[in-house]
Amino acid sequence: MSSSLLPSLSHCCQRQQFSFLLQHGSKGSRFLSTRTPEVLPVTAVLPKPRLNYRAISESIVYKSHNAFNRKAPLPIGALQSVARHYAEQKELSSKLGLKRHARSNLGEKIRRIKDPIEKLAVLEEAKLIKMEVAELEQKLVAVEDALLGLALQIPNDTHPDTPIGPEEAALVLSTHGPDPIAASGDRDHMDIGRAFGILDFEAGATVTGSSWYYLLGEAALLEMALTNYALSIALNHGFRFVTTPDVVRADIALRCGFQPRDQNADPPVSQMYHIASSNPSHPELVLSGTAEIPLGGMFANQIFPEQALPLKVVGLGRSFRAEAGARGADTRGLYRVHQFSKLELFVVCGEDASEQAMEDIRDVQVEIFEGLGFPFRILDMPTEELGASAYRKYDMEAWMPGRGSWGEISSTSNCTDYQARRLHIRYRRSSSTTSYTPPSLASVSTTSAHAIPFAHTLNGTAAAIPRLIVTLIENGARFGEDGKPVGLDLPSTLKPFWHGASSIVRWI
Repeated sequence: MSSSLLPSLSHCCQRQQFSFLLQHGSKGSRFLSTRTPEVLPVTAVLPKPRLNYRAISESIVYKSHNAFNRKAPLPIGALQSVARHYAEQKELSSKLGLKRHARSNLGEKIRRIKDPIEKLAVLEEAKLIKMEVAELEQKLVAVEDALLGLALQIPNDTHPDTPIGPEEAALVLSTHGPDPIAASGDRDHMDIGRAFGILDFEAGATVTGSSWYYLLGEAALLEMALTNYALSIALNHGFRFVTTPDVVRADIALRCGFQPRDQNADPPVSQMYHIASSNPSHPELVLSGTAEIPLGGMFANQIFPEQALPLKVVGLGRSFRAEAGARGADTRGLYRVHQFSKLELFVVCGEDASEQAMEDIRDVQVEIFEGLGFPFRILDMPTEELGASAYRKYDMEAWMPGRGSWGEISSTSNCTDYQARRLHIRYRRSSSTTSYTPPSLASVSTTSAHAIPFAHTLNGTAAAIPRLIVTLIENGARFGEDGKPVGLDLPSTLKPFWHGASSIVRWI
């Protein structure tokens, strides 16, 4: 997150009206627990992010190497400046506390003084201290703002097993499904979709622009079947279904680690669609790039009982991406588009449980994709492929023979307390819980000794619909003797979720 985004975050904080009510349902999910979370009092703002300045100041060398390995756009000297500002903040806070204490003592003294002349002298002394307190408060606010602005640019720490380097350094953890079939341009999903009359990119370009599309007939039915199929598996694993708002405050997106505008690009580009408002007092709104954002925001400013964790939800929403990418194979057809349906897994857990929770999400994703019968692999993504919030990230890639390459269809990220510190998602420890020792440098959390530590959050894609449609079309197309597509083989696991008959689909 660049320093130029701090005013945006502060501005959003000043305008945001926070109000959230957690709905409880019947038994069966830990998220449906009758234990009510502590929803903090409704205020005019969501509190400023609470970052761990002490941990940053005590591990400057590690943080610097971590930012370098991740190619994070961190200004030169930012970490040293955090340490310097943190020391200054502590000094000012100490001085301010002493002055406030002295002011309080003078107030008591003034109430006891009977002599008018003596009282006048003490009143003059109180005025002087009042001015000193105001000056210290002003300095402290300036230092705290500078400190927050610098610290917000520091990415999350990195799991010690994460490969270091660019995308090519990714480590293949496992492969699944049948052997990949031979790459062939004949299997291009755009050509097959046009031949069957189920994809219409020309109408999408006319109505909206490039990288917009229509799904027709079997393609539209395939979207619904995939959504409900993946949802059924998530529900079987204890996730609670949520439909999310597709419009979110820009402030919430920032707190989740997403930049509505990339000021580091030249020229600056918008990564999200911004909704214009005629009222400047209204909070800035954007179209959500993923259901992860509204799902994370749903838990904001709350304290959950430890016994209620983990909280597991699966959210369905439309994802909007303003930058669909550069020209080429990665933007052809449905592979990279401006709008798509996505089913997202989201977990809130204790700080000692997030590594296992990541493996649990991975297991759900493997079950979903193995049931679809195409070749896919799981990668441990390297440092340069991690977003600001991710401590570790797995990508799932499917073989797409029409594209002639593996293509990402899903990912899983453990964000540790990165989002929770910004969104104020915490939990109250039970008296029997022992302190947690984090796996790397105390970077994951140093609130372990506290009774109300920050939670850890994780997210994973259950189904990014267009990418799955690309994969199923390119792997499942059947061709006649003349080489033209004549049908589409789809996995029988989708049949229970399919509506209507089809002359081109064959269930296998």
